[in-house]
Amino acid sequence: MENTTGTIVAVVGSASDEVLAHLDGIDGVETLALRDTEPALAARRISASSRPWIVHDADPLEHVGAAWVELFEERATLGTLELEIEQALAHFERGAVMPDYYIVLEPETAPETWRHWWCGALGYRAPRRILPAPSAEAPRDAAVRQLLRALPASRPWPKPSSWLPGLAMEIPDRIGLRDRVESDPA
Repeated sequence: MENTTGTIVAVVGSASDEVLAHLDGIDGVETLALRDTEPALAARRISASSRPWIVHDADPLEHVGAAWVELFEERATLGTLELEIEQALAHFERGAVMPDYYIVLEPETAPETWRHWWCGALGYRAPRRILPAPSAEAPRDAAVRQLLRALPASRPWPKPSSWLPGLAMEIPDRIGLRDRVESDPA
């Protein structure tokens, strides 16, 4: 169940509620408070919109990201990450929707491993689809509005089933380096 009419943008970060409230009512933008909503229901609500931009606060990879961070901070096991990946893949099979873009609020204030999640493990898959909204850009909703006006063209996200299973091997500070070294003839 995919939305075929709008660009889907997930706003993630501690101030996502505030940003969504300020974006509500803008022509062409539908804001949806979907955090903690069952993924299939969130997908139905997203696909029901006919607006050009659907901006919401649900991250279909939230639990995967948390398990990845906890694994590399030695607060969880590989089995926990593998379970979260399996559950996320099952949600995608039942219709969960990957956003076209993520706007990450105040990434510079996030703990280091979380920055590696957003800009490395996740961002490596489609780098121009992870958009930082630094805290220096105040007010937050103005920074998000600016990002919405200038979404970069980019290759789409690869299917989660093609990369999520190997996520445990994506080590903070090293993501993507292995591929660059192997393809570098020097």
